[in-house]
Amino acid sequence: MAAGTAAAGSQGSRTFLWVSVLGLLLVVALPALFIVLVAIFPRIGSGSLAAPFVHLIDTLADPDLARLGGNTLLMGAGTVSVAALLAVPLAALRALFRVPGALLWDVLMLVPFMIPPYIAALSWIMTLQPRGYMEQLTGVNLGWLLFSVPGIMILMALNTFPVVYFILSRTFETVGARYSDVGRVFGAGPWRAFARITLPLATPGIAASLLLVFAMTIEEYGTPAALGRRIGFEVLVTGIENRVSEWPIDLPGAATLSLVLVTMALAAFVLQRWLLSRRDFRIIGGKPQMIVKRPLGGWTVPVVLLFALVSSLATLIPVLAILASALCRTISGGLRPANMGLDNFAALLDAGGSGLTALGHSLALGGGTAVVAGLLGAITAYAVVKGRGRMRGFLDGLSLTPNAMPGVVVAVGIILAWNQPWLPLSPYNTPLILLLAYTCILLPQPVRYANAALSQLGDNLEAAAQVSGAGANRAFLRIVLPLIAPSILTSMILVFAVASRELVASLLVAPIGFETIAVYIWRQFDQGSVGMGMTMAFCAIVITTLIPLALIAVLRRLSRQGAPGLHPA
Repeated sequence: MAAGTAAAGSQGSRTFLWVSVLGLLLVVALPALFIVLVAIFPRIGSGSLAAPFVHLIDTLADPDLARLGGNTLLMGAGTVSVAALLAVPLAALRALFRVPGALLWDVLMLVPFMIPPYIAALSWIMTLQPRGYMEQLTGVNLGWLLFSVPGIMILMALNTFPVVYFILSRTFETVGARYSDVGRVFGAGPWRAFARITLPLATPGIAASLLLVFAMTIEEYGTPAALGRRIGFEVLVTGIENRVSEWPIDLPGAATLSLVLVTMALAAFVLQRWLLSRRDFRIIGGKPQMIVKRPLGGWTVPVVLLFALVSSLATLIPVLAILASALCRTISGGLRPANMGLDNFAALLDAGGSGLTALGHSLALGGGTAVVAGLLGAITAYAVVKGRGRMRGFLDGLSLTPNAMPGVVVAVGIILAWNQPWLPLSPYNTPLILLLAYTCILLPQPVRYANAALSQLGDNLEAAAQVSGAGANRAFLRIVLPLIAPSILTSMILVFAVASRELVASLLVAPIGFETIAVYIWRQFDQGSVGMGMTMAFCAIVITTLIPLALIAVLRRLSRQGAPGLHPA
């Protein structure tokens, strides 16, 4: 019986292994492979391997590459610097002191995650540009700052600094104030103790969060496209998009620039690991430690004002600008009560309008991506955690590859892989191509969530089921999958929220005449219909925020009621 059970388990593991291999090869490996192939063999689309490396060498030697790469590094470094200036003081204050209204500030800091960067950039354009909302209310505009390289960095930092804030606030809480107290006993002032003791001990959290900000910045398309192009500030992402969408089409050039962008992202990860490997940052022993936060005393009012200022810049002003633009009947009419109404909402939700169709397309694709990515992520995680052999490491690395591939790179890979003339059947120019692109971009989230949940499960439950006559597949479906369901469903909700409003892949690979939320908003701005674009943006933010929150609330309620398979794993 034991031998039979082991054989059944081995057979089930092999089944999941091959399903995972085929899925990852199709969704992840194929686009990545074609980026490399087309960069090396520019004529591979016509079935020729002639003139290898010629186009690659020409592109790498092109002075335009140095300009694009330099601008990308400048934008990434500048955004990281501004994000650190905003987040580090706020995180330290939140973690080490009793800040009034701390939970409210945390909620307000979360909102930028719910506003896609390109929508936030468009809202700031409406606010700060000449004759924008700020000038209408105060008589002053900041268009000179908005349409500048520092302005781009500031806007991108306002959208990304919450990553640093939330990671560092938890890191500072773990470090606590006890080590700096020791320094103060030996004569250090409070600022010196923080700078020489607490801040260095938080290096892992600082490095990890700033790396994420850098990666998010260099792969972001919307803000550089909306602001940078107006001042001639092109980066790698916009350079790739230009080569794919503007005549003459230069797919080998886009593939080469994609490789450069991926190399930058990987170099940032290597740099982080090198920095963290030089020192030992362990500060937690075997004893639990109490977190004691200090009162702010005379600094209470300035600290509250600081939190209020940053929250207003990151959350309130963009949201109010989006809502104001949506309510204005005409943008030229300005913020006058007579110009306000729900006309744009009525036009957007008209049954025969393109807006409602685009909304339906995005919600359907978001739901489909959540299902496909969730199932493939669960199967891949199971093959990695429960499987055996060398393929486990290969699968784990392949499932994380999209983390190093910005969305524009994935889109280029999808185009190169599925737009080959010799393919007898292709999903290109169909909605299925968007499903493939979204799944590739967002697959790491379900894999990581499922991996963490499976790591907490022993093998005894599956073994008991197989001893009782259940096959490996049935044991997975009836026992393992229900136990990891909360983690998988949480990741699927995240995937749905992001996929429903994804921009760059939608712009590059969407079929002709097929609009999603992001494509609709972008094209409305291009056509001058700002009110309709912002109305869709407001609806998208509300829908893609409320639906996930409602689903999470339902999951928590089912878990409290003891629904089968919804207990925390």
